[in-house]
Amino acid sequence: MSIRFGTDGWRAVISEEFTFSNVRLVSQAIADMFRATQNGSQLLFVVGYDTRFLSDRYAKTVAGVLAANGIRVLLTERFAATPAVSYAIVKHGAAGGVMITASHNPPRYNGLKLKASYGGSASPEASRHVEEVLQENARRGRQPQQLSLDEGVRQGMITLFDPYDDYARHIRSLVDMDAIGRSGLPIAIDAMYGAGIGFTDRILREAGIEPVTLHHEMNPGFGGLHPEPIGKHLQLLSETMAGSDLMLGLATDGDADRIGAVGPDGVFIDPHCIMALTLDYLIQKGQRGMVVKTVSTTQMLNLLGEEHGLDIVETPVGFNHISDLMLANDVLIGGEESGGISIKGHIPEGDGVLMGLLLAELVAKQGGDVTALLKQLMDRIGHFSYARHDYKTRPFSKSELVKQLTVAAPDALAGIPVAELNTRDGVKYLLQNGDWLLIRPSGTEPVLRVYAEAHTPEVVEQLLSDGGRLAEIAQKTMAAS
Repeated sequence: MSIRFGTDGWRAVISEEFTFSNVRLVSQAIADMFRATQNGSQLLFVVGYDTRFLSDRYAKTVAGVLAANGIRVLLTERFAATPAVSYAIVKHGAAGGVMITASHNPPRYNGLKLKASYGGSASPEASRHVEEVLQENARRGRQPQQLSLDEGVRQGMITLFDPYDDYARHIRSLVDMDAIGRSGLPIAIDAMYGAGIGFTDRILREAGIEPVTLHHEMNPGFGGLHPEPIGKHLQLLSETMAGSDLMLGLATDGDADRIGAVGPDGVFIDPHCIMALTLDYLIQKGQRGMVVKTVSTTQMLNLLGEEHGLDIVETPVGFNHISDLMLANDVLIGGEESGGISIKGHIPEGDGVLMGLLLAELVAKQGGDVTALLKQLMDRIGHFSYARHDYKTRPFSKSELVKQLTVAAPDALAGIPVAELNTRDGVKYLLQNGDWLLIRPSGTEPVLRVYAEAHTPEVVEQLLSDGGRLAEIAQKTMAAS
């Protein structure tokens, strides 16, 4: 069986591997796994979905299988942001949840995110357990059970609900929406045709801010847009910002667990900068705690943490690793370069809605604009540039790639000596001056990612070029062996 869970659930191409038949098989495995540990009590699950093609029908399929297996289901009555669904799991005391989404992946993909009782992504161990149950069910010839939506509702096993009110109330406990409302901050919101529609914009309206909205219509194919809030996909938001009096542009991905931003000059503000600005702001507010970042995230967080005596912990890519630390420690902020970020007091889940509104609070209270505030911060701790290149590739062994990249590690990159190798997730080359290059395979797509951060854009480009050559040599060596 080819179904495999990656860094955040199972994703595949719609109608190729992501089919109703396979969704039923995965849902049955989830039901079997959770029922095996229920100790006689009836389980409750929350099921939600994004705006992708067939997501609503896939979600109803999941709900029907869970209900047929004796698991009560709260099913969102319309599409919803992943963090709102995750918060509902905690609010209702559910054993877990399922979100039908492929997040930031291209429109031809869909996926299934498995959530734990704490609202964050299920652990890698839980995901492996689902795969094991899938294989065991296939060996035994066990077929999925399923109720129709109408029958599930009639039996009281499926209840339709709207997660918005509870979620918005919680967000208001973390963000000073009154301050944003009083400021009259002119904001643009790009939902990228995703599940953030009706979340960030609605919370702002309820605070007295009428945002300019982009891509807020239902479009299951995303209008040809790739729903990942990075600079090259936010051209309309950048053009809208540059030609207006707007002070802040916010963008969320396909399921609204990631954030991107644009300044009034139309320049993209990446998640590294958003995290650094937010961490500095939280510290100024007197908050303390551990800083957790993935291996692909900016050194600016290290500098800020060291400046204020905060512990810095680096994890592999995937918010589930951050979730584990947020559950066990007093974490002030945790996040990754892709834009999944969370803070103290929130669920251990990336939340693009929360982080966008917190950025709006920061701008409203500190005055000026986000670009100027970022410049002030970098003038203090140092200027950094960042970029990532993705290369489509054939399947290969991650451990073999790490071995090849380690064996072939150069003494210098971009003319700067390599000081240290980090193999926590792929291979990260740490340079003597604090710049770095990372090469790792994606956990959700057949691509090899090459990341670089440096003090100047020119060095970033040289590092990416060097990284591309290293990756190409490693792949050729593996293919020949």
